[in-house]
Amino acid sequence: MRIPRRAARIAVLDPDGAVFMFRYDNEEVGVHWAMPGGGLDAGETLREGARRELTEETGWRDVEPGPLLCTWEHDYTRSGVPVRQHEHIYLARGPRRDPAEGVAAAHAQDGILAWRWWSPAELRRAPEPLWPPQLPLLLAQAEAADGACRAVELGYVRNGTHDPS
Repeated sequence: MRIPRRAARIAVLDPDGAVFMFRYDNEEVGVHWAMPGGGLDAGETLREGARRELTEETGWRDVEPGPLLCTWEHDYTRSGVPVRQHEHIYLARGPRRDPAEGVAAAHAQDGILAWRWWSPAELRRAPEPLWPPQLPLLLAQAEAADGACRAVELGYVRNGTHDPS
């Protein structure tokens, strides 16, 4: 049985449309790339959780979650506990920069191996799985709509799905 977990993430786009992502290694799903974010604390709204997680993982305090990009559910094991995570992913704009000093402990605790900015073309050719797998298409649609796109409900996505197109 999987424990339900609510989470929120922020897709931070730089002025050229590149998205900031972390490389994770998880015992159940292996290596994958995802945006900053994570589980909600008790009493926290989705936007508050997304903002808090972004600050904890990057040190950036000046990026606010914008429009909702998508929601999706997926399974993975977190600290030995199987979970079904329901995520809300928000769009945001920000400058292209490195994470602030002092976030290494949060990265180690969360299983973050690396970070990088991905251009739209690089994201479409990602050699490792993306969370969610439809991210390149979702971001392209959001860019085409100038961020005013309607949120997409992806529903449940099985592990092992790797479709960056």
